[in-house]
Amino acid sequence: MIRFLKRINVYELVRPVGQMMAFSLGSAAFMSAIAISLALALDDTAVGVSLMDKYNVSLFTYTMLNLPQVIIDGLTIGFVYAAIALGYTMVYGVLEFINFAHSEIFAVGAFVGVELLIALDGMGILAGASLGMAYAYLILAILLGMIAAGGLAVAVERVAYRPLRGMSRLVPLISAIGVSFLLQDIIRLVESLTSGQFNRIMPTFGNFDSRIIFGKIAMGSSNLTLGISVKSIIVIVSAVLMLVGLNYLVNATRVGKAMRAVAQDRPTASLMGINVNRIISLTFLVGGLLGGAAGVLYALKFTRIDPFVGFFPGLKAFTAAVLGGIGNMTGAVLGGIVLGMLETFAGSYMGVFTMGAAGSEYKDIFAFSILILVLIFRPQGLMGKNVVQKA
Repeated sequence: MIRFLKRINVYELVRPVGQMMAFSLGSAAFMSAIAISLALALDDTAVGVSLMDKYNVSLFTYTMLNLPQVIIDGLTIGFVYAAIALGYTMVYGVLEFINFAHSEIFAVGAFVGVELLIALDGMGILAGASLGMAYAYLILAILLGMIAAGGLAVAVERVAYRPLRGMSRLVPLISAIGVSFLLQDIIRLVESLTSGQFNRIMPTFGNFDSRIIFGKIAMGSSNLTLGISVKSIIVIVSAVLMLVGLNYLVNATRVGKAMRAVAQDRPTASLMGINVNRIISLTFLVGGLLGGAAGVLYALKFTRIDPFVGFFPGLKAFTAAVLGGIGNMTGAVLGGIVLGMLETFAGSYMGVFTMGAAGSEYKDIFAFSILILVLIFRPQGLMGKNVVQKA
């Protein structure tokens, strides 16, 4: 036991936690500065007057009072995007192509986990479960979703990608898009044959929907409640644990060293005795495991899922991966947090700053606008490096 503990690289466990804290604080400070600046600029305009008439507070005060809750919500969704983005990043780092089927692998994990909980709820097990057993059932659903998604990812790599590995990069990319549509229709077909329902709802059990209240802040004639839901805490803690575990696997283990060797030079890695096919399959397995866990956590957070549930989260996670630097794990975390913050701030303040002309339904515009701007001005991403293509 002591020998095992001595072999643990503490630095690789602590470093990603520090990075995530720095990214979270930096993103929160940057977005807060933008929101406060806009509030100060618009306080004496018709926007500020309208808000004063409605809530009896200034635009600046309204912005500051809502800021803590907006940051908490932004971190929650940001870590979900980061967990999904790591699947894109890992595959790109090894094979240098975008696995667009990853969003449907995420959806399969979500459906497997939710269907297990629905079955348990139908048998009356969840209704009478103690708090400890409720968490045990949730962990079981996450593990089952991870196993299903991980196994599916390995199967997709073996059937749809490995035969095309020596071809142009466009060929496996088209294959990935085809697999994505195929999996969407398979999920829809299976749900039609088994449950007959298009949408599936996460059962309510345990204390996951309850909120931890930090306090109440007076805002004009009403009170603003500041708090965080238990399921949001679960999402953040789970995502952090997954990110730390993945970082340790890649940077502090022999398997991770083999992954980095294959990513750097496949022929040379093969000459050094590394089984390239096995390492690539393992990379897809790890990415699928992360996607499956993220799928169940997403269902826990947002409650409702459907056969196309992976499309928008997957597209935004891909945006996060590109924003941070595709192929860079640290960049995927940064991109996820930044994108989550950006969406939440836009959804919370855009309607106020535009007097209702553009509400939270326009928040997706920011995600895809960021993708376009990054591809134009910094295609390597915030933490990516310029790579010269070999002839």
